[in-house]
Amino acid sequence: MKNLQVKRSHVRWTIILMLFIVSSLNYADRAAISIGAPSMQNELGISAVALGYIFSAFSWAYVGAQIPGGWLLDRFGSKKIYFLSIFFWSLFTLFQGFVGFLVGAALIVTLFILRFLTGLAEAPAYPANSRITASWFPTKERGTAASIFSSAQYGATVIFSPLMAYVTQTYGWKSNFILMGTLGIVLSMVWLKSIYSPKDHPRINKAELEYIEQGGAMVDLDTKATLENKESKWPYIRKLLKNRMMMGIFFGQYCINVMTYFFLTWFPIYLVKDRGMSILKAGFVASLPALCGFAASILSGIFSDYLLKKGCSLTVARKVPIIAGMLMSMTIIGCNYVNSEGLVIFLMSLAFFGKGFGALGWCVVSDVAPKEALGISGGLLNTFGNIAGIITPIVIGYIIQGTGSFNLALVYVGIHALAAILCYLLIVGRIERFKL
Repeated sequence: MKNLQVKRSHVRWTIILMLFIVSSLNYADRAAISIGAPSMQNELGISAVALGYIFSAFSWAYVGAQIPGGWLLDRFGSKKIYFLSIFFWSLFTLFQGFVGFLVGAALIVTLFILRFLTGLAEAPAYPANSRITASWFPTKERGTAASIFSSAQYGATVIFSPLMAYVTQTYGWKSNFILMGTLGIVLSMVWLKSIYSPKDHPRINKAELEYIEQGGAMVDLDTKATLENKESKWPYIRKLLKNRMMMGIFFGQYCINVMTYFFLTWFPIYLVKDRGMSILKAGFVASLPALCGFAASILSGIFSDYLLKKGCSLTVARKVPIIAGMLMSMTIIGCNYVNSEGLVIFLMSLAFFGKGFGALGWCVVSDVAPKEALGISGGLLNTFGNIAGIITPIVIGYIIQGTGSFNLALVYVGIHALAAILCYLLIVGRIERFKL
């Protein structure tokens, strides 16, 4: 009798699906305030500059907590820390729906604090995504896997922007925060029942475990021995910050995220204030560029892995989509020179398609980060990337207040796409695993 080959299970793809769902909610909760902002401004009398600071509050905490968040992941594992992250960011989102009774400075300060706490709670999320992907996926599938959870930032807009716009217009901006916060608290409970490390998952079979381990997956990341390693991570941080390749990746992520935070904060307001759309229409229109970004993000990972399987070097396979995507993103500047609503939507969609196609930073950091500091490396990538979330909303707020239009704001975003290209061409060099 012939030995029957055991068919590999595919548990790793259910893991990445869960990461996509959680990350979509993550980005939706960040963007909830931008959907409600036009109504909040009219009802509560919030100025453009004050709104810029409220938008940026999230990123002040998010950036500051990245390295501690990465340390917590390396010390206590992804499952526990991510659960706490989901639960508390959802709770603070829900609380934002109850600030309407406040006025003046008390209102601004309370919103700033709640956004700050939301950012603090969300800090471990994307480093955890990168860490989980590195432990569950072989190198040749990691581009596709990372692109799936990275696409959540666009999926969030496609799925949740129309919903949040409808809820805001029908029931008021307060209901928007209450709905999103409640969804997150429920999802945090689902997370506890869904996520395990590869060696502990009840549904993975030996064939799949061997396949991912032999392909380069770091299946031991959340084992007891690894988590109980109390060696200081600070020497690792210094070495990462002194490495040219890593710094090029970190600065490139900052430049790419400038466009991310424009879309998360000011884009719906641009559609309402500069292009004269209703809040409901703006919510649906915002989903079109996001749909393009979503498709491009998935396509980017598949294309990058295809290049790898065809014999291209890791450097070529990762850099080509990034550079091509950022070139497309620069078309956002063209919106300043057209009046047609259809052309504006087309150019924004093309720019966001390019942003999605070029957003391989999390895949790259999974490829290059040292095993001993995967959480810390992801934390540093997110630290640099989300400094853009502090600077971009404030700078654009001042540009709008000073010029009365979004023209210079779009140029500001487009120039950063060019800067990302220069980072990968001139600084990063060869992409390979960094040895401490």
